[in-house]
Amino acid sequence: MTSTTSFSATVSSADDIPETPDIERMRRETGARLRAAMADRGVDALILLGNNSVVYATGVSWPLGDAGLSHVERPVAVVLADDPHPHLFLPFREGSASESGLPADHLHGPVYLEFDEGVENFARVVEELVPAAAVIAVDELTGAMGRAQRRLFRSGRPVDAAQIVGAAKLIKTPDEMACIRTAVRITDTAMVDVQAALAPGIRQIDLSAKFTRRTFELGAMANMLDSIWQVMPKNKADGVWTTHGDLALPLLTTERELAAGDVLWTDVSITYQGYCSDFGRTWLVGAEPTPRQHAQYYKWQEIMDAVLGVTRAGATVADLGRAATKANGGARPWLPHFYLGHSIGVNAAETPMIGTDLGDEFDENFVLEPGMVMVLEPVVWEDGTGGYRSEEIIVITEDGHIRLTDYPYAPYGEH
Repeated sequence: MTSTTSFSATVSSADDIPETPDIERMRRETGARLRAAMADRGVDALILLGNNSVVYATGVSWPLGDAGLSHVERPVAVVLADDPHPHLFLPFREGSASESGLPADHLHGPVYLEFDEGVENFARVVEELVPAAAVIAVDELTGAMGRAQRRLFRSGRPVDAAQIVGAAKLIKTPDEMACIRTAVRITDTAMVDVQAALAPGIRQIDLSAKFTRRTFELGAMANMLDSIWQVMPKNKADGVWTTHGDLALPLLTTERELAAGDVLWTDVSITYQGYCSDFGRTWLVGAEPTPRQHAQYYKWQEIMDAVLGVTRAGATVADLGRAATKANGGARPWLPHFYLGHSIGVNAAETPMIGTDLGDEFDENFVLEPGMVMVLEPVVWEDGTGGYRSEEIIVITEDGHIRLTDYPYAPYGEH
């Protein structure tokens, strides 16, 4: 599998990523990618409700998080194949309209798609914007939208917009990379202060508070997930029960006080201009690693080096999985319910995902291309140690990769 939309990514070194992203240029280029992906699939219009899809299509950052996917007030975008500007239906919020940069006639008031009356009003707007015979794609359907499908989608059943947005997002523009790198730098800088505060007696939620405050001081625009500061059991048998019999991750952050010797697996993510960071390291509370723990870290580095050794444009994600498994003595060095790696952008985890239940065929057929941004996160486990896990963000280039993560591995290693 590879992207069918042809765009050149001119990044071959870190110097090719602009220090400051040109947001207007980025929106033009991501808009062109999105419309090209629509053309590839014969789609005339997109109706987007999913927050990350709306962020990608419009540039307006409006973070939402609800497992029930029920939001009375949320941005909605309509993208037309022949219009360079999306239509944005926006709840009222100070400054939100001006930050979009869209023409005034493409900015609309809120729509309430959880309600039958709201969908009926929205259908009249869609009727004016979209021809009756147009092929429409939608990423989410509320209950009210489901009841009014014939009214909303006059040409027949809608196409899945997630496939289209996903294809457009595969390859990042240099400005998108700059946004991701800025998010990474904000995260790395904040984590210096958080790690310095790590000591016996501090609570997990104290670390979350320090991290969140510092990232927003540094320019973060949203906290993408509840920060994870997970104390790992020394042995798998002592951990939380799971259906697959392996380690549980992530577990919710609580008021638990950390103790000397705790092995902490960290995982945090923030956004800048709608683009995510992803940070993972293994820390020790008030202690130095034992020789066995040091050995685990060196094994992790060996696995990471093996994966990076085959990571370049033209490699399949299966190549990366095989390299990791071989370096780990034939066992997969990642948790069975997660992955060896994944992409990142306006979502903290995007396609492709390496080594998941999508299956071997998916991995064998997904070819890496220049401009893809990946997160690699092997896990090394040995009972009695608490294990080791860290994450690295890289940009795929023709002949290799560029690292965006720049954070030490202390106390296990410095570089």
